[in-house]
Amino acid sequence: MTGLSKKKLYHPGAFSKIISQNDSMISIFHYVESVAPTMHPVFITGETGVGKGLLAEAIHKLSHRKGPFIHVNVSGIDANLFADTLFGHVKGAYTGANKERTGLCEKAASGTLFFDEIGDLDRSSQIKLLNLFQERKYYPIGQDQPKLCRARFITATNCDIDHMVENNIFRKDLFFRLHTHRIHLPPLRERRDDLPILVDYFLRQSAKKLNKKKPSVYKEMIQLLNAYSFPGNIRELQSMIDDALCRHKSHALSLKTFKSYINRQNQQNYVNVDINNTLHNVFNYFEDLPTIKEATEQLVREALKRANGNLSIAAPILGISRQALGKRLKRQEERD
Repeated sequence: MTGLSKKKLYHPGAFSKIISQNDSMISIFHYVESVAPTMHPVFITGETGVGKGLLAEAIHKLSHRKGPFIHVNVSGIDANLFADTLFGHVKGAYTGANKERTGLCEKAASGTLFFDEIGDLDRSSQIKLLNLFQERKYYPIGQDQPKLCRARFITATNCDIDHMVENNIFRKDLFFRLHTHRIHLPPLRERRDDLPILVDYFLRQSAKKLNKKKPSVYKEMIQLLNAYSFPGNIRELQSMIDDALCRHKSHALSLKTFKSYINRQNQQNYVNVDINNTLHNVFNYFEDLPTIKEATEQLVREALKRANGNLSIAAPILGISRQALGKRLKRQEERD
C-alpha cells in the first residue's frame, strides 16, 4: 500500500495487495484494523472490480486466525449442491456418494469463510446459511450428529443489497446477521487520485510477466484515464494496461490502444443507457429549462473538467472533433 494518512496503520503489510493513497481507502484500512480481530461477520459492498476479495484477505490476515482463508463464489454453486458444498456428506448419503466429502465449513475450521457474490444466493440457500449463522452448527448430509462451525464469516456483493432486502429478494433476518461490520469500497471514479500509482504498479507487474522493460508514460495518459468512468473499476484498468503492454513496441506507452478501448466502451455504454429516460430525470430538477446555449456551455465545461483541460481528450467525450471544440471555445471567448 502506498499513501499518507494522519494516523499510521499498525499493520500496513496486510494491505500490500491494495494499492491506494486515497483518504477514503486509508480510513477503511484503519477501520479494518479495528474490527479484524473480532469474530463478528463483515459485509463488504462495492461494484465489480473494486477489490472486495483483496479486502477480505486483508481482514483474514489481520484476524491472526490459524485456519485457511477459503473463497466461495456463491454465484458459481448450483442451488441443489449448496448444502453439499458447504456442509459435506458421509459415504452413502445418497446415490453416487461413494465416499465421504468434507464440506467447506470443516475445511475453514479456525479460519475464514468468504462468501463472494452473496446477493446471488437463492432463497432456499439463504435459509441454510441463516441457520448456520444462528446456530453455528451444521449437519453433513446423511449424518445425524451436528458439527460446530468455527470459521469466521465474511460476505460480499456488488448488488444493491438494501434494495433486495426492501423488496424481499434477500432475507432481512440473514442480512442483519451478516452485517455487524459493514464496509463499502468506493469505485475507481471516486478515487481518481489513485490512478497514477495504480498505472505505475500495473505497468511494473505486466512488464515483469512479459519480460519487458517498463515503458515511460505520457502525462496525457493519466488525463485520458481520468476522463473515463471505469465501469469495471481496478480490474478493468489492469486489463487495459496488460493489453496495451502486449502491443507496446516503442519507448513510451502509446495512447492509441487506450483511446480506442475507451471510445468503444463509451459507444457501448451509450447504447446500453436509456438516454431519453436519463435526460428526462435530469430535466425534472429544473423549474425553468436552461437555454441550448447554457446547456452546451455546461457540457463543454464538464468535459474539459474531466479531461483536465486537454482538448484532444474532451472532444471525444462530447462527440465532436478537436478542431470543432477549439472553434467553439474560441467563439465563446470572443463573446465573453
